[in-house]
Amino acid sequence: MQAFTLPDFYLAYPPRLNPHLERSRAHSMAWARRMGMLDSPTPDGGVVWDEDALARMDYALMCAYTHPDCDGPALDLITDWYVWVFFFDDHFLELYKYSRDLAGAKAHLDRLELFMTAEGEEPPEPANPAEAGLKDLWARTVPSMSEAWRRRFVVSTHNLMVESMWELENIDRGRVANPIEYIQMRRRVGGAPWSANLVEHVTAEVPGSLAATRPLRVLCDTFADAVHLRNDLFSYQREVREEGENSNAVLVFERFFGCSTQEAAELVNDLLTSRLQQFEDTALTEIPALLAEQAVPPHEQAAVAAYTKGLQDWQAGGHEWHARSSRYMNQGALTDSPTVLDGPTGLGTSLARLAQSAVRTGLPRRARKHTFIPYEPVGRLPLPALHMPYPVRTSPYLEDARKHSLEWARSMGMFDSLPGLEHGALWDEQRFHGMDLAYCAAMIHADATPDSLNITAGWLTWGTYGDDYYPAMFGTSRDLAAAKACDDRLALFVPLDAGPTPTPLTPLEHGLADLWHRTATDLSPAHRRTFRTAILDCTASWLWELSNQAQNRIPDPIDYVEMRRRTFGSDLTIALARLSSPTELPEAVWHHRTLRELDTAAQDYACFTNDLFSYQKEIEFEGEFHNLVLIVQKFLDTDRWTARDVVADLMTARMQQFEHITTTSLPKLVEELALDEPAQKTLTRHASLLKDWMSGILEWHRSVPRYTPQELTRIRATHSPQHYTFHPQGHGTTAFHPLPGPAEIPAR
Repeated sequence: MQAFTLPDFYLAYPPRLNPHLERSRAHSMAWARRMGMLDSPTPDGGVVWDEDALARMDYALMCAYTHPDCDGPALDLITDWYVWVFFFDDHFLELYKYSRDLAGAKAHLDRLELFMTAEGEEPPEPANPAEAGLKDLWARTVPSMSEAWRRRFVVSTHNLMVESMWELENIDRGRVANPIEYIQMRRRVGGAPWSANLVEHVTAEVPGSLAATRPLRVLCDTFADAVHLRNDLFSYQREVREEGENSNAVLVFERFFGCSTQEAAELVNDLLTSRLQQFEDTALTEIPALLAEQAVPPHEQAAVAAYTKGLQDWQAGGHEWHARSSRYMNQGALTDSPTVLDGPTGLGTSLARLAQSAVRTGLPRRARKHTFIPYEPVGRLPLPALHMPYPVRTSPYLEDARKHSLEWARSMGMFDSLPGLEHGALWDEQRFHGMDLAYCAAMIHADATPDSLNITAGWLTWGTYGDDYYPAMFGTSRDLAAAKACDDRLALFVPLDAGPTPTPLTPLEHGLADLWHRTATDLSPAHRRTFRTAILDCTASWLWELSNQAQNRIPDPIDYVEMRRRTFGSDLTIALARLSSPTELPEAVWHHRTLRELDTAAQDYACFTNDLFSYQKEIEFEGEFHNLVLIVQKFLDTDRWTARDVVADLMTARMQQFEHITTTSLPKLVEELALDEPAQKTLTRHASLLKDWMSGILEWHRSVPRYTPQELTRIRATHSPQHYTFHPQGHGTTAFHPLPGPAEIPAR
C-alpha cells in the first residue's frame, strides 16, 4: 500500500516529449553496459542494476520529457548524465549507506573528485563504473562550455557527490534534519542545481555577468527546491519505508510538525506550489527588470529566456516522468495529468485539464499572498519560553560606547529633519536612547577594544537607521526608482580601494562613508571585498522589501528566510566578527558545509528572535508584513498564536542544530582538514562569537523599550501623519484611511 495519497499538484505547464526518445533509450542502455553499470556487484552478492531494472526506470523517458527540444546527440549526452547520477546514488546506497561505512564512503567520493579535471589535466584510470562514467561524460561535455560555466558545474557536481556524506552521517546518528537545514542541504545533495547547469548545456548558457545576480540565483533555487520537493513526495515510500533513508521532506515535516504522513505530504506539496509560483514571479517580474537595468544585449536576453523556458520544461516533464516511472510511488498520479503534447491531441483538451489543475491547486495559494491588510490591530503577542543555552556577557566599555554612539548619530545628522518626511526627523534622541544599540553591541562583541566596540555600535546604528529610512522615505510613496537611486549612491561610499568618496547628501550616506573609512582602511583587499559585499547585500535586501510592499505580495517562506538574513544585517555583523580574527582561515574552510550551517543556524535564531518581538510593531504600527510569524500564519492558513509557536519551534531546532555542530561537527572538521592549533582556536573563537551574538540579541530584545506598546504608541503620536492603511480599489489604485490606536488581544 502507498504510504499516503498523492496530493493535487500545481501543474502550470504541459509536458512535451522529445521525438528522439527511442534513439536515446538504445544509446543509454549500450552506454551503461559499456561503463560496467549493469553487472556492478553489491555486498550481498547481487548487482546494483541489471538491464531489466534500467529499462523499467527509463531515464531516457525522463530526459525526453525534461529536454523536449534538443537534438538526438544532445539527448543522448543528457540521458547518459542522468543514468550516471542515478547509478552513483544507488551504488553509494548499496556499498556505503546500508553498511554505514563512513570511511569507505569518503575515500570513494575523494577519488571521484579526481575525474573532474581542468584543461590539460589527465584523470586516473577508473576503478568502478561510477568513475568510468564520470570520466567519459566529463570529456564529452566540459570542453564545449565557457570557463564560468565549468566552474559552476564543478561546484554543483562536487556538491551532489560530496554532500552525500551529510545524508550518511544523519542515517548513522538516526538524526532527521530540521526544515530549514533540510531545504539548504537538499539543494546541494539533491542535484537539481546540477540539472540546471545541464539545461544551460542544451539550451543557452547564462551570461557570466548575470549568473550570480539575485533573479538568476532565485530562478535556479526555486527550480531546485521544486524538483526536490516533488521527488520527495514520489520517493517517500521507497526511500523512507523501504530503504531506511531519512533525507526526505515528508519525513522532515512529519517530525517537525508532529503530524501524520498524509498531512506532512500536503504541507510539502503546499511548499512545492509556493516555490513554483516564486519561480513564475521571478521569471515575469525580476528577470525583465534585471535585463533592462543592466542593458543586457538582445542575444544575452534570448539566452536567459531560453534557459528559463528550459527550466520550465524540466518541471513539467519531471513531474510526468515521476508519475510514470517504476522507481516511484505513483498510483493515481496520472489521473489528472494532461495528455503529452507531442502532436495533435484534440483542440483544447489537454490545456483545459491543465488549467483546471492550476486553478484548483495554485490560485488559492497565490491569492493568499496578496491578502495582507496593513495596520491591522493585532495587539501584543505573548511570547513562549525561548531556548537559549548560552549566558550573556557584556563589555566593560558599555557606558563609553553609549556616549560615543549618541554623539556619532547626532554628528551624522540622524536626528535632523529629512526633506519629504512629513513629521521631520526619522529619529529623535528619546527614540535613540530607547533602542540602546550600544548595549546590543556590548553583548554581541563583549571582548572588543573600546575603538572596536564603537565601530560595532556604529554599524548597528547605521543598519537600524537604514532599515527605518527606506520604508519611511520610499515605502508609502511606492517610489522604487528613487529607492534604487539611493541604493546605487550608497555603493559609491564603499570603494574597494578605500579611497575618496562623493560628498554625502543624507545621514545614511554620511554614516556609511564614516564607518567604511574607519573599518576598511586596515583590511586586506580580500577582506574588504567580503565586507563590502555584505553591506551591499544588506542594502539591496531593503529594495526587495519595498518591491514586495509595492505589490502587496507576502514572500514565499523560503525566500523570506534566506533574504531575512540580509535584511537583518546578520551577514554584515558576522563579517565584522570574522575580520577581527587573529588567524585567517582559507576560504574553503569558511565555505565548508559545517561552517555554513553553523552561521546560518545562528543567523536564523537571531532573525526569528526579532520577528517574534517585533510582530505588533511591524504589523500594527508600521503596516509591514516582512515578519516570519505573519508569513507562517498565511502559509499554514492558521492563527497568529499557532504561527508564533511554529517560529519558536524553528528557533529551538536551529539552536539544537547549532549545538550539534559545535559539539560534534566542528571537531570532526578539524580532524578531516588536519587544522593546526591556531586554526582550531580561530574556529572555537568564531563559534563563541556566534554564541555571544545570539544570547546578546535575545537579551537586547528583552531589555529595550523599542517593541513595547508604550513606546510604539508614543512614536505613533509623534509620527501620526504616516499612519495609514490601504485597500485596493482596482489595478494600480490605493485608498488611504486613518486607523485607530492599538488594541489588545487576549493572550493564549
